[in-house]
Amino acid sequence: MKQKFSKKQAVEEIQKRYKKAEDLLKDDSKMEPFLEKIEKKIKWIPFLGQEFKSIPILISMVRSYWKKDYTKVPKKTILAIISALIYFLSPIDVIPDWIPFLGQMDDALVIATCWNWVNKDIEDYRQWKKQMKEQTLN
Repeated sequence: MKQKFSKKQAVEEIQKRYKKAEDLLKDDSKMEPFLEKIEKKIKWIPFLGQEFKSIPILISMVRSYWKKDYTKVPKKTILAIISALIYFLSPIDVIPDWIPFLGQMDDALVIATCWNWVNKDIEDYRQWKKQMKEQTLN
């Protein structure tokens, strides 16, 4: 029987991981290894759909927030991103990653759902990064 993964389920999966995301955000010894694992995982995905191409900016935003370089973002946005990344990293989720193609579909929907939630904050972060880059060039 084929299981359909919905946007509602994606929201639930993100919300279920908020506590774990908050704990991770508070643990300096675990945050960087977590982000590095995600960076390694995206290198192994055979096709990078639009949802997965957004992961590096999400990682960058979390890293900047965690290092306190960029804090003009609601904590709930960072928790949503980390929660979605926890889901993405987990090999055993609603549709296990070892199932070709389908195993990545639920991950993509969770990332896309998170992106839609926090899109405005991501755009603000991109503007900030651009300004920082311009300041270092001048």
